[in-house]
Parts: sequence; C-alpha cells; structure tokens
Amino acid sequence: MSVTIEKNGIKVERADDLDLWNDYVERSPQGDVFHRLDALRAQAEHTGATLHPLIGYKGQEPVGLLPAFTISKGGVTTAFSPPPNLWLPHLGPVLLNMEKLKRRKAERRHRRFIDGCLDWLDRQYGPKYVHVRTGGRYEDIRPFEWNEFEVRPRHTYEVDLTSGEESVLSSFSSDARSNTRTDESRYDIRVGGVDAIRRIIRQVKDRHDAQDEPYRLSANFVADLYQSLPEGAVRPYVCEVDGEFAGGMVALADDERIYRWQGGAKHDHDVPINDLVDWRIMRDAMDEGIPRYDLVGANERRLCGYKAKFNPELVRYYSLERGTRMMNLLTDVYKRFR
Repeated sequence: MSVTIEKNGIKVERADDLDLWNDYVERSPQGDVFHRLDALRAQAEHTGATLHPLIGYKGQEPVGLLPAFTISKGGVTTAFSPPPNLWLPHLGPVLLNMEKLKRRKAERRHRRFIDGCLDWLDRQYGPKYVHVRTGGRYEDIRPFEWNEFEVRPRHTYEVDLTSGEESVLSSFSSDARSNTRTDESRYDIRVGGVDAIRRIIRQVKDRHDAQDEPYRLSANFVADLYQSLPEGAVRPYVCEVDGEFAGGMVALADDERIYRWQGGAKHDHDVPINDLVDWRIMRDAMDEGIPRYDLVGANERRLCGYKAKFNPELVRYYSLERGTRMMNLLTDVYKRFR
C-alpha cells in the first residue's frame, strides 16, 4: 500500500485521481507535453519502469507534481525523472499555486514539497541512485541541493518566435537566411504519420551507428506518443527531394513551446534539408501562436554552431543526481544525454 508523507502542512502521495493530472500540468508554469499522463505511461512502458505520479497538497490545494519512475534490477532500485534511454530533454517537478505567494512562503512550500517527494521514494523503494533532469522553467533547484544532490548545469537554445516571421528570419545568420530561400520546386516538406516517424528514427540510428555511438530510442515509443497524445503534439516533418525521403525531424509541441526533438541527421543531398525543416517548424509554430522553438540541447560543441545560426537564447536547465559512487559509474551512459 502506498504511503502518504505529511510534514509541516504539506502532504505528498501517489495521485489517485488521475483525471485531473493533465489539468494540473496545463495550469503549472513548468508543465509541458512531457508531463502529460499519456506521455508518462508510454515512458514507463518502453523502459520497463514503474510510474509514480506523485502529488503534493497544502490542505486541499495542489502545490506540485513529480512524475517519478523506479527500475529494479538485481535487487537494486533506481529512480528517474525522466527514465533513461528515451532521449527526452527533461521532466522533473512542476509547481502549482505558487505565484500568488510571497517569496518566503513560496520557497518554504516548494522545499517541503520536494522533501516530501524524496521521502516518499526513500520510504517506499529506497533507491540507491536518483536522477532528475529539469526543464528551463524550473529555476530553483536548491531543494535538491539541500537533499545532497549533485547539481550539473546544462543548456539548450530557444528561438523567440513572438516578433513574427520577417523579424525572426532577419535575425538568422546569412547562410541560414539564404538556405530558407531555396527553390521550392526542388523539395517538399510535409507532416507525416507513423511511417514518417520510423523513417526519421531509422536515419538517426544509422547516423549514430556510422559514428559508433549508442542510440537506443525505439521508433515504437515515438509512434506510441504520436498515437496517444493530442493531435499535433507529435509532428513528424518529412523532407522529400525528387519525390524520395531525404530527411526530417520529429517535433513535439504544446501551447508554450515546440521542440526540435529527433532528426536532423547528416545527409548527402545538395538541398539544405535541415535548415528548411527547421524553418518550416518555426513558421508553423508562429502561425499557431506558439511563442518559442526549443532546439533541444546546447551541450555538444560540434552541434552548437549549427543551432546558434538561428540566433537563439541560451537557456539553462539542470541534471540532478544522488547516489553511491558505484551507482554513479553504472549510470554514466544516462548522464551523457545530449
């Protein structure tokens, strides 16, 4: 039976009424497409993990959510948010009903919520290793520091789309601007379905194999997200040259951001496929009023040159971990996520 942690007026427990989960995600400043219940269930299914949708309350008022996942192997339990090998950029906690509070009260409530979530995991499963990767909108990671987590700053790029198509394009580097003006008769870009997802993921995997780098993301996971999340949340953009598949990008979208998630593999065509797909994603987002394009990662030096030509803002997020030295070594692959 699941325990309830109650300390200093904050109660943390496994959420029973999951009908309200997505509503809470949408209300939180930190909530996004990765936190939606269908996305969480797909994450659990494709990693063999157990999902624990933790929720904190102050009285009857929700104060935060933490989707946590545990994996037990060989008698050792580990906990993650998000789970490993899915190449998700972030997950971690989201906060609710904090904006109305003065700083002292908000920080106290936030701290007690995180303390309660970690106590819940410790009491229920006693994980030897815990890893949380936050999004850029979750800025105060001190409650994790105070719980003896090692904090590693990470970065991504975001393009501000609110100024409109002409202004956004004028901010690009000269080569990026030139590439977006490629003769449209030479290529076609469309949003596909599951078949497009499988082609894009296969191309990315082939590229990693050629570089002798691991890539464990399953196309079935991406397809499950496509089929279970609301229409438009998963967007497989495909670029065809001379009527044949040449490249593409699987983007993820919610009301606040569209994410350049998987794709953009190197190709042999003389058409600037990746620039054209990126620009199409941005234009679609602007048409829908989505304010930001997250390029998903600014941590690998060799990739930053390409992404920086879109004149993005640098955004910090955090990788947080706690565990024994041996467990830290065993999870090194997880920490190398780009």
